[in-house]
Amino acid sequence: MNLLEYMKPLSREELEDFAARCKTSAGQIKQVAYGHRRASAALAIDIDRETKGAVSCDQLRPDIDWAYLRSRQPSAA
Repeated sequence: MNLLEYMKPLSREELEDFAARCKTSAGQIKQVAYGHRRASAALAIDIDRETKGAVSCDQLRPDIDWAYLRSRQPSAA
């Protein structure tokens, strides 16, 4: 599912709530959904989290090597 498909059935209030949980505005979500703007890495992660993976960060930002980031072990500092 892409972001536009996810967001289309949402009411205005639901979209506003979704955007707030993603730490952005409904307008920004629409810009990304319609392809007018690219999601930042942080926004892509927030959208992935808030859609419970229905809209993946991999789909939103295919230019980022998410597999590499997922495979990294936390460094012992």
